[in-house]
Order: sequence, then C-alpha cells, then structure tokens
Amino acid sequence: MYPEICLQSFVDNWWIENENRDYRIGRLLWAFIPHIDQVPATLTPEGRKEPTNHNTAKYRIEPLRANNPSKTPLLPVAALPSYPGEFRVVYRAKKRPVLVISSGGVDIPKTLRQGFPKWQTSPTILVAPFYGADKIGYRAGWPQKLIDRIQRCEYPQYLWDKLPIHTETEESILRLDQIQPIGKHHFSLDWTKHRLSDKAITLLQEQITWLLWEGLPEDGDFLEIRELLLTL
Repeated sequence: MYPEICLQSFVDNWWIENENRDYRIGRLLWAFIPHIDQVPATLTPEGRKEPTNHNTAKYRIEPLRANNPSKTPLLPVAALPSYPGEFRVVYRAKKRPVLVISSGGVDIPKTLRQGFPKWQTSPTILVAPFYGADKIGYRAGWPQKLIDRIQRCEYPQYLWDKLPIHTETEESILRLDQIQPIGKHHFSLDWTKHRLSDKAITLLQEQITWLLWEGLPEDGDFLEIRELLLTL
C-alpha cells in the first residue's frame, strides 16, 4: 500500500480497524472543516428588505482586519443578533477526513457550570484535517515536488498518507498546522472504523512535538527515520 520512501513504510501496521467510538488520539473521523483564509471575512448587514421585518436582512461580505475592524453592526436582526465586540465571520467549509489529536480534556461536572454560559464548558476535541493531494478533474492538486518532500518528512506541519477510507483522491496531506476544535457531539462528526496503530501514534506525537516546540526528540524514532528518508 505504501511506497518505500515514506514514514508509513517503517511501521508494520499504520492504520488498524477499531469499532470503538472513542475520541483517543489517532482516531479517523469525518467533519466539516473551514478553509482557513489569510484574511477572514465578515457579514455586515446593509438593511432590511422590509423595515418592520426583523427576521430578514441584506448583508455584504467584506474583509475583517484585526488591526482595523469595522464597527459592530447596529442594525438589529432577530435571526443574527449582534453583541458588542463580536462579528459574524464567514468561511467556506467542506466535509473532510480528520485525525483526532486530543480528546479535549475532562468533562466539567454540572454542579460547576450550572447557571453560566454553555460555551465556557461545552466539550470539544482537537482534530487536524486531511486534504486530497492528487490532481483530479477540477481539483488543482498539490505540487508533486512538494509532495515528494512531504513524503520524506521534511516539514513539521505536513504528513503524507494514503487513507483507509474512500476519498476523492488516492493520496492525502495531513495539516498539523490547522489543528482546530470541533464540538464533541454526534452532529459535528461522522465515525469511521479506523485509527492509527500505537506505533503510528508514537511517531505522530513526536512530529507534533517537533511542530510545537521546534525540535525533534533525540531519543525518538521519528528523527532517525526522517534523516534516512532525506538521504534517499
């Protein structure tokens, strides 16, 4: 399944089947993930179609700049209420394979959160999204020279892989620099029966350490494998 020049070729079983519906690191899921644009966009109300109807409004989409944000909209719209200092941010999103990076910590007892906003303690998990690497039809794909370097583990933020589930492309790129939260709720995700093996998880954790602290563990296997791949 895997070529010799990649991290997976050094592991007997990279993916394994597991029917448990848990959120442990290495679990493969499906979720709607936003495209992270360099400049976010915001919805700004321009007016209502009917002056007395508070449920509909006309909006425009414009850049949201951190150093010079627009003023908080004052036009009241019942369906999209405005709060001081808050904006409606707009992203494109797509259902993608995602890899669980963290189960999100420990659930907070109801006695400690009762009477306070739900967002303070609503459980989430951390996931990293996979992107299809192949050029197929309308898909631009990833540059082959970049894919070759990612296969050799040259960059801490990327991991090349072939997923054990049906996707639009044969090859995928995991973006660890896009680790993000999603709700720990059955509406937020779809399950698969696959997760990384224990050995694969160990290598993944070493790569995450490299990304977050800009250094690979010298006593780990990832560093040795990477150095070998870069010589091939």
